[in-house]
Parts: sequence; structure tokens; C-alpha cells
Amino acid sequence: MKEEAATILLIDDHPLLRNGVKQLIKMEESLQVIAEASDGAQGVVLAEQHDPDLILLDLNMPGMNGLDTLVQLRTIELSGRIVVFSVSDHEDDVVNALKHGADGYLLKDMEPEALLKALHQAAAGQMVLSEKLTNVLVASLRESRPTEARDVEQLTRRERDILKLITLGMTNKAIARKLSITESTVKVHVKHLLKKMKLKSRVEAAVWALQNGHG
Repeated sequence: MKEEAATILLIDDHPLLRNGVKQLIKMEESLQVIAEASDGAQGVVLAEQHDPDLILLDLNMPGMNGLDTLVQLRTIELSGRIVVFSVSDHEDDVVNALKHGADGYLLKDMEPEALLKALHQAAAGQMVLSEKLTNVLVASLRESRPTEARDVEQLTRRERDILKLITLGMTNKAIARKLSITESTVKVHVKHLLKKMKLKSRVEAAVWALQNGHG
């Protein structure tokens, strides 16, 4: 049976870039752009409407910028991932995006093949980060310390297992396979554990777990 294509929402104010990404994604049967928005406000409406597997979000947009849009998107019950797609490799931009709930950060100067690979990984529930940003993030994490006490004991045994596997960078599909449960069940557990632990994204969950010895 043919696998259903992962759905993608593009939020970017540049029509040329949106068209380029759409053309690239058309080459992949397993990915599909289901909606696109030219600004943040429209993007939030479309995200609520479609609940896509992946939202690709530009950071620098007029009006509601990418960070404000991200904050808005995180107030909605979304089951998919949100990945920032930006020209900026500044530490502040990367760290702020991840702190506000982004599930990854990709740079617009990526090679098309690398972008497609990252989109597949992100749509499957994996954390994605452009290679050159890894050092930026690691340096920032060394400086930051956990600011909020969170009790891992409030999680069920299954949720704790899933948190460990998220920390290993495993996709929802891989977690489902390892635990012999469905991918949709994994998504529900992830949503619950993030809510209980007051964490905004898988990235934040993984960072917290590693900083607190739960990896």
C-alpha cells in the first residue's frame, strides 16, 4: 500500500522562494505542499485549518514576523512540527526560535538535496538543524541552565520511554516501531508529555532531558 504523503504548509512572504520550494517538493511523492501563506496571520489560520505534518516558517516577514507567528502557532493544538527556514544564522535568532517552540532551524542556502532530506526527517518527527548551526546551539546550551523545575515523575512509564527516544533524535515512526505502537499513538504521547512538562517542542524536551540527566 502506498504511504500517504506528509503534508507541508509554507509561510513565507517571498512568492519566488515559495514557488522554488514547491517545485522541489513536487519531485518527492512522499511530500506534498497543501497550503501556503504570504504572512504570519494567514499562516496561523491555515495551520489551524489543515493541521499539517510540517510547517516551514520564514523568520523575517513584514507585519507579524516569524517569531511572533511561532508564538501564535504554539497556542494552537497542532500535531505536526514547525521548522524555521531563514537566511539568518545569528545565534540569537536560532536560540530564540528553539526557545519559542521551533522543532528545527534550516538555512535557506542549503543544497536542494539536503533540504529535501531535512524535510523528510522533520515531517517524520525528527529534530532538524542546518549543519553549520550545531556549534552555535551547543555553545548556547553550555551557557544556559535549566530555569524551571520540572518533575519527570508525573509522566507515565510510556511517556518517559518516549522522552528518552526523542533525546536520541528518533522519529515518530522509529519510536512507534521500537515500542510496537502506532505512529498516531506516539504523536498523542508526545503531545501529552510536552503539555505535562510545560515544554514547547521536541527540541526543548530533548535539551531539558539531557541537561537534567534523563537522556
